[in-house]
Amino acid sequence: MPFLLRPLKFVSALILAVFAAGCATQDPVARASGEAFDPYERTNRTIHSFNRGVDRLAFRPASKGYVAIVPAPMVTSFSHFAENLSMPGQMVNALLQGDLKLAGNAFSRFVINSTVGFAGLADPASEFNVPAVDTDFGETLHTWGVGEGAYVELPLLGPSTSRDAVGVAVDFFTNPLGYAEQNTADNITIYAEIVRRMGDRGNYSDTIDSILYESADSYAQSRLIYLQNRRFQLGDGEEIQEIDPFELNTEGF
Repeated sequence: MPFLLRPLKFVSALILAVFAAGCATQDPVARASGEAFDPYERTNRTIHSFNRGVDRLAFRPASKGYVAIVPAPMVTSFSHFAENLSMPGQMVNALLQGDLKLAGNAFSRFVINSTVGFAGLADPASEFNVPAVDTDFGETLHTWGVGEGAYVELPLLGPSTSRDAVGVAVDFFTNPLGYAEQNTADNITIYAEIVRRMGDRGNYSDTIDSILYESADSYAQSRLIYLQNRRFQLGDGEEIQEIDPFELNTEGF
């Protein structure tokens, strides 16, 4: 029965994607100028305050402790492991985008790193010059012509847009690992992603702290960074210089 429920959830998420795409639209002139479309700012700011509180009380100290106690090579290995588990889902998204080359790269990285790379704890695929893969269902929707929609801040997950929020939900169901019988990766993928985010939060603590706790308006700053990077990634912000997501990483909080 759980196996049958997954496709139903996936279809429901697709319906939600269509609904979200039509809920709110931005004035074309404002969109062309790169302005943020934030009709839910009041609610978003409330969620942002909640996220900051969780970060300050739990995620920030836990992440700092994690990178202080765990040797750096192990932190990197755990990040590789989480990334490798995402490759089958990224391969599916690449196929949905009609990008066979990207799908092949995702497949190659998963096979190489899962075998030679000790179940993904190492990254020999990069040494074999297999290009990195970084895509998601939000990018798939963009490829299909779905608009960015309104800016939203998600509880615990942080900055997003209505399109990317749908993408986050659907990505839970597009990874083929979740459909395997005798599945051992269903929960591991979630735990691995949490550990990866802890590593990022700990390694870039000073930069993230400066955004969340030293900015005059941390909400506006997080929104700006997210939208500029996401639009640049999707090819919608060529006129805006990219902000390095590893230097200014607000994903998660």
